[in-house]
Amino acid sequence: MERKIRIESKLSNLAAVENSIDEITRDAGINKDNYGKILVSVLEAVNNAIVHGNKSDETKYVDITILLKDDVLEITVEDEGLGFKPEEVPDPTNPENVERTNGRGVFLMKNLADEIHFNRKGNKVRLKYLNIHN
Repeated sequence: MERKIRIESKLSNLAAVENSIDEITRDAGINKDNYGKILVSVLEAVNNAIVHGNKSDETKYVDITILLKDDVLEITVEDEGLGFKPEEVPDPTNPENVERTNGRGVFLMKNLADEIHFNRKGNKVRLKYLNIHN
């Protein structure tokens, strides 16, 4: 099963993404623990794409591709921004960064998805969830 979603860069469009995640995980029979991990990390990725990638420019889009095959769910989020270097994002668990708000979304994605990959440009992230039915 594959689904593609394209949204304008408005935070109000997060609800449409959430509805799609709800529907897909329900139809696929994904358990509650995995549903929570998927929902939080995908919404973080889309939020980052809107706010940081596309700078909330409503003329730019965020493309989300959801691919479900067997017991693996793969979700790709791509924006039209200039990208970033994930390795330069500050670790929010480091005491010197506790007061900073940036870096938390990437931290959550890394800790909730089983695999995470950024493209070289830094405007596309692929989140992979394994054994989603267990």
